[in-house]
Amino acid sequence: MAKTTEQIYDELISIPDYGKLFPDEAIDALGLLIDYSGDLSKAEGLHHAIRQAQLLLSKNLSKLHKTKIYYFLGNAWTNLRTLKHRKDKLAWEWEQPEVENEILYFRLFNKFVNEKSEIEKPYFWQANTNLGNSLNHVGRFVEAIEYWDKVLQGNPMFRMALANKGYGIKFYAESLYDEGHIGVFLQFVYKLLKNGLQTKEIHLSARKQFEQTCIDLEKRVGKKFLEEPFDMDNFSLGKTKGEKYYRKWCLNNRLFINPLNDLGSYNIAAQDVFTCPSIHTSKEETFSYYPPSYFGFFNQLKQEYVSARYLFYESTQNEKAHYSDRNVLIYNMLNYSCYSLNTEKLKIAFRMLYSLFDKIAYFINEYLKLNIPETKVTIRTLWYKNQRKTDGLREEFVSFKNWPLRGLFWLTKDLLGNGSDFYEVIEPDAKDLVKIRNYLEHKYITITLYPITTEDEAENKSNDKTYTVWREDFVLKTFRLMKLVRAAMIYLSLGIHIEERIKSSIQKGIVGTMVLDTWEDDWKF
Repeated sequence: MAKTTEQIYDELISIPDYGKLFPDEAIDALGLLIDYSGDLSKAEGLHHAIRQAQLLLSKNLSKLHKTKIYYFLGNAWTNLRTLKHRKDKLAWEWEQPEVENEILYFRLFNKFVNEKSEIEKPYFWQANTNLGNSLNHVGRFVEAIEYWDKVLQGNPMFRMALANKGYGIKFYAESLYDEGHIGVFLQFVYKLLKNGLQTKEIHLSARKQFEQTCIDLEKRVGKKFLEEPFDMDNFSLGKTKGEKYYRKWCLNNRLFINPLNDLGSYNIAAQDVFTCPSIHTSKEETFSYYPPSYFGFFNQLKQEYVSARYLFYESTQNEKAHYSDRNVLIYNMLNYSCYSLNTEKLKIAFRMLYSLFDKIAYFINEYLKLNIPETKVTIRTLWYKNQRKTDGLREEFVSFKNWPLRGLFWLTKDLLGNGSDFYEVIEPDAKDLVKIRNYLEHKYITITLYPITTEDEAENKSNDKTYTVWREDFVLKTFRLMKLVRAAMIYLSLGIHIEERIKSSIQKGIVGTMVLDTWEDDWKF
């Protein structure tokens, strides 16, 4: 007679020490305990599994075994978060230790996995689907899409990634302010969910949710519109070969300040059209001679971003020495240092991009009227009482129902620096961003033509005057920084839109409008 789920669960939770089992047996039991604990809503079983997993990680296990344990730990914390929210309805809490742990362990999984890894592909597909789901939950929906797509590139028919991507894009669409963009997003959502529902892999509760979403979309905009074909590539990429190549590079890397670029590298998205949404201001400010400063501020944020983006592009595409570098006396420091205009363009791009974080913080401080002194406003401390993380979140943010701004808050966790668990498991090309920025601004960085050795790394730890980094690593870190800044600007704009939508719903009296023209390309010089 087959054992029931409850009986198997009771056996698994009664094992006091998984470390006494053979590694494969222990890891299989760990996975089953986590799955059954989730199915049976047993928080006790999940906590027991987490304790046993930590015990196993302290053993001398193979890389493959540790990688699987990280995967199961991510699932355990996901199940705990689901149980907690079902019971306490705390989904809008900004600080969620369960989510932080699930993201941490799925990242650790990715840190140990590469194309030559022995890990079975289904683990990779499911872990990155779950990581996308976790990021989407906290509001990092721009970055979540890239994880779902990472799965779909390897397995286009992995329906869980398809369906969750569709569901994530639906919430992204609901945060947008441009009706044209919303329509394109909803078409994508519908097609992805329909495709994803063609499998039995999706859990019954999720299947019902996805099916209902499709029905709701048909009622909202009509089935005919949702199924209507639309050519998203029948748009110009520019006039010259160089411009077309540049815009295609931006599209392929999802670097346009345009939500449509998150749907893919379609020509329709090859424009930086995303901007500051409409904002309610006082009568005095609205009818003054100049428009409200928020719009000028966002203009500057975007211009600095696109300029840094192009400087980065130029520095990585051009391998020839510039004439300005000729006859410049430079000593050979015997470490293959890079000295060139291209290298300086790369450094300038990094500094410009990083500076945008604190400018975004300043924008939020002004917009939400947080009254933080200008000299103390930074993206890493903005959210906390007295600008100290140890004092806890400001009351305004504890359960603030603003999904994009919560995403921006969680993005800043990647910038906390040493001492943060998140920092230790960020993708390799995103590590040390804070440290590099400080050396660029206040000391100096040595960028080398060849990979740095173990001796160089040891010198970095002891030398407080310079920081040594291989050029390829610096390029990857700058690129990663550019992706973070782009996501942050989208979260900022949509976070403002959410707040303005709330204001509109409760606004009383007469609301005047001020229409702003656009600045023509011919006027830019």
